[in-house]
Amino acid sequence: MSDLTNQQPELSRAAYDRLAAELEELQTVGRKDMAERLLRARELGDLSENAEYHETKNQQGMMEARIRKIEHVLKSAIIVEVPRVTDHAVAGSLVTLQPLDESDAEPEVYLLASSAEERARTARTVTMASPLGKVVLGKSVGDKIVYEAPGGTFSYQLIKVEPWDGQA
Repeated sequence: MSDLTNQQPELSRAAYDRLAAELEELQTVGRKDMAERLLRARELGDLSENAEYHETKNQQGMMEARIRKIEHVLKSAIIVEVPRVTDHAVAGSLVTLQPLDESDAEPEVYLLASSAEERARTARTVTMASPLGKVVLGKSVGDKIVYEAPGGTFSYQLIKVEPWDGQA
C-alpha cells in the first residue's frame, strides 16, 4: 500500500497547495469536460459496441479515483515546515548524489520527501520509505551511500544538501 493510505501524509505547504489546486481543477473543469466527452461518445451509437464511450467511462472512473485520493490526502495531511538550514539529509531536503559506479556519470538531484505527493520541478522525488530514501536520510555531505534495489546495488557519494523551498 502507498504511504497515502496507511498513515497521515506529511506535506509541505507547496505540495498541499498544489494538490488543492489539482482537486479544484478536477472537480470543476475536469468533471465538466468529462461530461461533454461522454455526451459526444454517446452520440456515436450503440453503447454496447462503442469503444470510445467505454474508454471515456474508464477515464472518468480514474479521474474520480484521483479526486477521492486527493480529498483523503488533504483531509488527513499534516503540514510540515521544511528546514531552512541543515547539514544532513532530512525530509524536505534536496540532495545531490554523485554515482560512484560510473566515472562519467552526472550528479543526480533528489527531493527527499515524506510523501510521494511531494514534487520538485528540478529533482526526482524519493520517499523516506524507499530503499534510497532510507539510506540517504540523516547522511551528511561527503558520506558514501550504498543501497540495494531490484535493479542491483548502487553506490553514491552525497555531494550537496540544501533546503527545498517548495518551488524548485
